[in-house]
Amino acid sequence: MDKDEVMVETKKLRHPEKQHKPDNPIKRKPAWIRAKAPVSKGYQETRKIMRDLNLRTVCEEASCPNMGECWQKKHASFLIMGEICTRACSFCNVTTGKPDALDNWEPVRVATAIQKMNLRHVVITSVDRDDLEDGGAEHFVKVIEETRRLAPNTTIEILTPDFKGKKDAVATVAKAKPDVFNHNLETVPRLYPSIRPGASYFNSLNLLKTVKDLDPNTFTKSGIMVGLGETREEVMQVMDDMRSADIDFLTIGQYLQPSVKHAEVKDYITPEQFKSYETLAKAKGFLVVSATPMTRSSYHADEDFEQLKAARESKNAVA
Repeated sequence: MDKDEVMVETKKLRHPEKQHKPDNPIKRKPAWIRAKAPVSKGYQETRKIMRDLNLRTVCEEASCPNMGECWQKKHASFLIMGEICTRACSFCNVTTGKPDALDNWEPVRVATAIQKMNLRHVVITSVDRDDLEDGGAEHFVKVIEETRRLAPNTTIEILTPDFKGKKDAVATVAKAKPDVFNHNLETVPRLYPSIRPGASYFNSLNLLKTVKDLDPNTFTKSGIMVGLGETREEVMQVMDDMRSADIDFLTIGQYLQPSVKHAEVKDYITPEQFKSYETLAKAKGFLVVSATPMTRSSYHADEDFEQLKAARESKNAVA
């Protein structure tokens, strides 16, 4: 088997459900979308820690364009419960298939890495685990508890799946009191059947509302991608829906197409349009808004957490 055949076979194994789909040519990126190459010393040191402890990151699995910059600073978003997702979202580059059994030692290894990296703030996310009764809620709790044990000064942000709308699973994780509870809506309701099949816009919205109902002091966060064919009016409606659920932090970033088998980029949104979205979102009452072409859920998460705390303190002082 030559090199090209190996590459084709690898892609088939990574996204077998997408192979029958027609190709969507990848549009040339505009000048304002540029990513740093992952070559720095800090990047290599971060990579070594991950490999030594047999850990995965969403930075790698989702082909994040900010990985070079973030890993240089030893910032990494941990991906727990394996690298195989039970969902087949058309925007996502994480492998789809049947996951392995949970690794009971993973929480300790994640916490050890956080301790070694001396992180002041960490983002922990996961693949969807629809094969598990609780969607992996208890595993999230174990990772949070081990992190608090080994790295007590690190603030914890989690980015969870939707747990199939099960409020008991959401409550299980919320009771562990992460500092930030993030769950992404990803796109506007109209595009869910093609972009996020198997998920429900209103389940995701209700998940975040449930977190706030359980503990109003927990910061909540959510994000969407733009450039998938959504309208400005639809984005504004999502903002209103998020505020109705009392979500504190909104992220908006440009969708970038991982391969020709993924959803097509319909538009590259200009920096000026992103700035307009940021202005609108702040006017609607979000404590913090990150809206740029390169924004991702965990991009600059440590700095944004400091902004969140400051914004709440300022709001409470005025009230």
